[in-house]
Amino acid sequence: MSGAVPSGPLRRMCWIFPDRESTRSGAMWRHYFWDMYAEIAAELGLEWTRHAPEAVTVDAVDPARPRVYVDDEPVTPEDTLFITALYSLPYQSMDVFNQLALTTVLEQAGFYLPFPAQVSLLGNDKLATVLFLADSPVPPIPSVRIGSGRDVSKHQYEVALGELGFPAIVKPSGWCGGGGINLARSLEDVRGLASLAQGGDTTLIAQPYLGDGTVDYRVYVIDGAPYAVLRRTPEAGSPVANASRGGSMDFCEIPAELAEATAYFAKKLPIPFFCVDFLHDGERFWFSELEPDGVIAPDFDDPERSVQRDVTRARFAAYRAAHTAFLENGGAAR
Repeated sequence: MSGAVPSGPLRRMCWIFPDRESTRSGAMWRHYFWDMYAEIAAELGLEWTRHAPEAVTVDAVDPARPRVYVDDEPVTPEDTLFITALYSLPYQSMDVFNQLALTTVLEQAGFYLPFPAQVSLLGNDKLATVLFLADSPVPPIPSVRIGSGRDVSKHQYEVALGELGFPAIVKPSGWCGGGGINLARSLEDVRGLASLAQGGDTTLIAQPYLGDGTVDYRVYVIDGAPYAVLRRTPEAGSPVANASRGGSMDFCEIPAELAEATAYFAKKLPIPFFCVDFLHDGERFWFSELEPDGVIAPDFDDPERSVQRDVTRARFAAYRAAHTAFLENGGAAR
């Protein structure tokens, strides 16, 4: 499809992402994701670029006709869409408000956002996700949200832990990539983890541990249908299946139960692309997380990374189609 002419006025997708990656992680992201995103977008006749929030400037001297610039280039709702998922890893925490504020400004300026601020917030906080999708046909993992702060040593949060049981998973409510996930074997372990979380005002989620060997299934949902499934298996002795924690990954056929459940998630989230994560404890599935900007993992056993490229291509094509529909429905009119 290289050199394909766009089917509408869209010419550019701008990913707004805090520019705080280290040299090592930045090189990894470029190799496995950013460069490929740009290549796939070019195949579709589009440009994909990455920018920190401060790269966007808005001239609203005349608020009825705002003018928006990325760096010093003017962009319009007709020719540009912004991908604005919220990220809140520790080194990004100072950017959270800027990301949300900019998302709101762009919405008010008439731009199409594949996932608006509210969806990003629902996906970022794991308990907000569970509450929003409480009637999921695949039951959510029971969860307790624990705030940290100056009085965490008073253990007042323990009033909500009476039915949790141990061992339990304790993890940040808004991180990603398996970061910060711990196995707590007693209430004393929870107290220690909450005390550490206090150092960064990190809110925690406590959940029952589903057992050794629990497998994670990520379903990529495009235009309301399951498109691909990534299976993640933890290494021996690890409670976490993420690759960053030593887990192995492979693309597989979608289990029938998850295929049937996708219609529910698509109805709740009528957006072009998102990921839903499920855990299988050896006997049953549990709904785990929602990822509006979920990582499309590389298929490492294929030097061409064919599945990763195919899912990315379908995702970007869905964005373009949704943008066209947005314009046709007068979404950019002010």
